Amino acid sequence: MREESVPVALALNRERPCAIAWECRSHRRCRALRESTPEAIGPRIARARKLRGLTQQQLADRVPCSKSLIAQVERGHKPASQALIAGVARTLRVEPGELTGQPYHSDKPKEERLHAAIPDLRRALLSWDLPDEDVQPRPVADLAADVKRASKLGRDAHYGRLGDMLPGLLEELTVAVHAAPAGQQAPLFALLSEAYTGATAISYALGYFDLRSLAMERIEWAARRSGDPLRVARTQWQRSTLFLAGASYRRGAQLLDRVRHDIGEDIARMDPATLSVYGATHLRSAIFAARMPQAAAAWAHIDEAREAARLLGADANYYGLEFGPSNVAIHEVAVAVEMYDGTEAVRRASRITLPQTVAPVRLGHFYIDLSRGWLYHGDRARALDTLYAARQVAPQQTRNHPQVRETVRMFVDLERRRPKSLSGFASWLGVP
Repeated sequence: MREESVPVALALNRERPCAIAWECRSHRRCRALRESTPEAIGPRIARARKLRGLTQQQLADRVPCSKSLIAQVERGHKPASQALIAGVARTLRVEPGELTGQPYHSDKPKEERLHAAIPDLRRALLSWDLPDEDVQPRPVADLAADVKRASKLGRDAHYGRLGDMLPGLLEELTVAVHAAPAGQQAPLFALLSEAYTGATAISYALGYFDLRSLAMERIEWAARRSGDPLRVARTQWQRSTLFLAGASYRRGAQLLDRVRHDIGEDIARMDPATLSVYGATHLRSAIFAARMPQAAAAWAHIDEAREAARLLGADANYYGLEFGPSNVAIHEVAVAVEMYDGTEAVRRASRITLPQTVAPVRLGHFYIDLSRGWLYHGDRARALDTLYAARQVAPQQTRNHPQVRETVRMFVDLERRRPKSLSGFASWLGVP
């Protein structure tokens, strides 16, 4: 994509909002918006780098990446990728949230509702071994129905509604599992592990990274007591996301290799649930390889996952993994984007026809990745159109995704004549 300079101060009309909010000093409305909006990732990286006494070249050498990339991200000419954020956070020894500015709060009650459940959710996770004596759990069938409903809310990226129901459900399940006789605890632990997964979905989407790590511990604790080896394997697949966020790609890849070793490699004899776990680990391994970067290994993992999906025959949702041909196709685009190959991402996406049954949370991620693919390909208009598609299928997920915000910030910065679609999207995000 051709690099463009940031437009400087334009002639301002006091009768209407300014064209570039952060360059206006006379309009109170624009100044208030600027002050209430989280700072962009680029300036946050620059400040953290300077506090460590590093030059751009020194930071680039340690990530590693090019000095040009660091310079362009810090100036706002390029949006920071998830891989760059993770690498910089690891190098500068800061939490990713210090660079992304997450969680993103809003002065709109509807948006702020997403965060209202976090204190209760945190208390529920901390009380894993301290059941509330005042809570009377419902019958197991009712609890199982609610866990299924919670899983669907997470699948549909309805985090506000999920947050409303999850703390109380976790409290009930905690009481139930501790009160049950030893021989009847296993299915309750399975339900509790599944419900804890909802906590990781909310914390990941909103950027509560410490809460996410705590929820991961609870998931594994409950899964191991469920007596289900595949559920335990699934928790290790989920645990690998922490290695992605920490830019510890080699160890994350080793973890997934171990999972596959434990469940076996003879896919011809695997049942559908095992195929799903096996295939999902290859998809995650492909992302690790792409970030290292090891292109041949990344595409080899995609091929292994595709073969598992072929044997599975259709999309399935064992253990909430959503594995199948559609998810393999989605990860093909993601791998190309992780390796900054926008043309390949766009090419592969052009061959994909995703069924309506694909989970909105997966579809949202797909469109967010594809938007970045169009950006790397040099087509900003298509990139913005694709973000609108992500917003349509998974609005809460899209609004809280740091890559979406950084991409839109860059568009606002570089576009001299902003189309109404860009202004509208930026306003929806709360980006000036």
